[in-house]
Amino acid sequence: MAEKLLASATEATRYQREWFRDLRKSAAAGGPLALVNADAPQEIFRAMGIPYVVNQWWASVVAAKQRAPHHLDLLREQGYPDHTEQYSSISLASLFDPDPHLAPWGGLPRPTIVLAETVGDGGRKIFDVWGSQPGITYYALESAAENTVPVNWWDLMPHDWEKAVGKARLDLMEAELCNLVRFLETTTGQVFSERALRRVLDLVNEQAEWNRRTRDLIARTTPSPLAVTDSIPSVMIPQWHRGTEWARDAAQRFYEEVEARVRSGAAVCEGERARLMWIGRGLWYDMDFYRRFEERHGAVFVWSMYLAIAADGYPRYGDNPLRTIAARFAAFNDQLYTPPWSSEWYVKEARLHGVDGVVHLVSDDARGSYFTNRALRAAGIPVYELHADNVDTRSLRDSTERDVEEWLEREVLARRAG
Repeated sequence: MAEKLLASATEATRYQREWFRDLRKSAAAGGPLALVNADAPQEIFRAMGIPYVVNQWWASVVAAKQRAPHHLDLLREQGYPDHTEQYSSISLASLFDPDPHLAPWGGLPRPTIVLAETVGDGGRKIFDVWGSQPGITYYALESAAENTVPVNWWDLMPHDWEKAVGKARLDLMEAELCNLVRFLETTTGQVFSERALRRVLDLVNEQAEWNRRTRDLIARTTPSPLAVTDSIPSVMIPQWHRGTEWARDAAQRFYEEVEARVRSGAAVCEGERARLMWIGRGLWYDMDFYRRFEERHGAVFVWSMYLAIAADGYPRYGDNPLRTIAARFAAFNDQLYTPPWSSEWYVKEARLHGVDGVVHLVSDDARGSYFTNRALRAAGIPVYELHADNVDTRSLRDSTERDVEEWLEREVLARRAG
């Protein structure tokens, strides 16, 4: 794997390792531990001082260390599907590992609480299995929808989120979060503090504003000052620590490092010939995939959803802290996967970044991919649909990279040359 270009990416990875080591010690001593989905209201756990691990982050670590096939084998041996919702089920496989010491970073500690929205039948059943295990409680959040859809949600969300999300959805999630607080107080002995939560929200907003500056700076800079393989750890590891001063400061350092590269004229690929957009989750088992297109074709992936959603999807300002958190997560999946929320946003981001083409990773559990691709093509942007799973290596065809290269030459580079 290519060396990290940014010091902020290296520092974030170092911090994450130290944090995970301490988390394992706390869990081994009998402390509470939550496993939460990426789109869950982690800020409540932060404010209450309850350690948590993000389900999809752990799956990405397992895949990056080439251990995903082993974990999927464990699921199959237990009689569970190994071919659907792999990104969400890999952590579950850790429960059944006879040699957990061989897992990355010492292995995933056994959680006492798991938290997730009930998005899709498969996802719900994965967490039902978690909840059936001794000593583990599953707390489920509903997944609601709204008939009235704001196309320009990214403009509304920071301050006018009541209009963007809808009163009924916010009422439901706010009530569920109140119940979650009571549940956590009862089961962990930790005490909820509204003052602590307000401080967490302030720090999250500051972090999001730094991410917005970084996203906008990268969008308007040609050639691109960095690769997505650097931006992803620099933005996402701090995202898993939202609500801390370290995360806020890490987002600022990331911006300042990118800004220094822009000011000095540094480019990740001096001979940049095309700007590409990667839609979908990170291809964790082969992060060098992105860099090889730079080396062979001068085609730079300048966009991934991770920095973009950190910029547009998280800022929320309000007086009621629980309702403000509800506004952040009640429509989170819509922002990424439900048209026209998602499709209009991807078109907006493609235009903002001046991309010449899009590679869209479409997995079996993807939602709204057809409408996203249709919207991009209607905007005149070529799209390649890469059908594969982001953690299951079995899903990637041997010809995939060659097929993408042929599309790149035929539909993107030839078009630019003409």
